[in-house]
Amino acid sequence: MRFVKGHGTQNDFVILPDRDGGLDLHAPLIAELCDRRAGIGGGDGVLRVVPVKLSPEAVQIAERAREAGAPTTAEWFMDYRNADGSMAEMCGNGLRVFARYLVDAGLADPGEFDVVTRAGVRRVRLDREGDVTVDMGMPKVLGESKAGIGLKEYDGLVIDMGNPHLACVTGEPVTQLDLSAPPAFDPAVFPQGVNVELLNAVGERRVVMRVYERGSGETPSCGTGAVAAAVAAARLGGDPLGTWAVEVPGGLLSVTLTENTSLLTGPAVLVASGDIPAAHLL
Repeated sequence: MRFVKGHGTQNDFVILPDRDGGLDLHAPLIAELCDRRAGIGGGDGVLRVVPVKLSPEAVQIAERAREAGAPTTAEWFMDYRNADGSMAEMCGNGLRVFARYLVDAGLADPGEFDVVTRAGVRRVRLDREGDVTVDMGMPKVLGESKAGIGLKEYDGLVIDMGNPHLACVTGEPVTQLDLSAPPAFDPAVFPQGVNVELLNAVGERRVVMRVYERGSGETPSCGTGAVAAAVAAARLGGDPLGTWAVEVPGGLLSVTLTENTSLLTGPAVLVASGDIPAAHLL
């Protein structure tokens, strides 16, 4: 099995090229690939790179986009799995790394192009070098809920970014919070689990964020979570549009909120590639 390793603000991924659509991914294999000690350096998730035409799931997603009046010429499907092997609808940092891989591998030209994800068709923009920008779609604020960390509860916004988020603005420094255990949440609100963001507003359109991702644990960054954090901070500040700097443990992301969509911009780096011997595959 061929692999490439990449990261976006240290949110790292194992990329599996699957040009013939023949890879048989299952949870134990993904968990082994993402293991920090027994795997190939580990990862927060796996990105399978498969042609849209060879994935019935991707074909259906593209067809729904066409029926909605947004036909796409996307050639590639981002089949994203969390580190525990569970499927995920969307991953903003993963999509930026996915797009960087397509261009570096000669599977897409620099500029703008579409990628099919489980959250729908997403447009990316990148050159041969530099940052990658992803159109993340329109955030949906669905209400309020609470996250429990230790003995404390934190109020937050329920935000749908194609995947579920609970973004909690707090005056308590997020760098001091203990996220070694999963935050508690209301399963009636989040029956499929949730990504929890804790954030501080630290300046003009700038936030500091930490995140606990379902299926992966605390990660140095989360692209969909950065957008959710910007939405929560913007709602608190009464200024719903504009560009926000989101500082995460792994680096700095930029989120632009418009009337119709949200844009995520940041670095995407490929750091290694190799082959996994068949004897090591579950």
